[in-house]
Amino acid sequence: MDPLTIVMLAILALLIFFMIRNSRKRRADTEALQDKMQPGAEVMTNFGLFGTLVEIDEETNIAVLETGPGSTVRVHRQTLARVIEDEVAEDEVVEDELEAETHEDPAAGPRMNESSVDPKKSTD
Repeated sequence: MDPLTIVMLAILALLIFFMIRNSRKRRADTEALQDKMQPGAEVMTNFGLFGTLVEIDEETNIAVLETGPGSTVRVHRQTLARVIEDEVAEDEVVEDELEAETHEDPAAGPRMNESSVDPKKSTD
């Protein structure tokens, strides 16, 4: 066999392997998301609408979301992008990181940020 043919077959086998792996991973992610989609879950749609899942009709693929007290919206089931889980802990971590970044080191002097730079002055 020609070495070029062997290399081409190896590349083809590698591409097929990654395609199968990606497909399995995507399927597992979709199944995990569907398991979390239970009535009472906080969800976000593809178009950025947040609400509480009230019911899902499997036959017609319609989900009913409660966006506010007494206000419901019917959307297609496939527009449900993700389940919103406990974000309070994540927000606290982000706040702690931002707070740590804003503290100035007295030995280093004040930090320059975008608000302290005059855009009219240029250093040509």
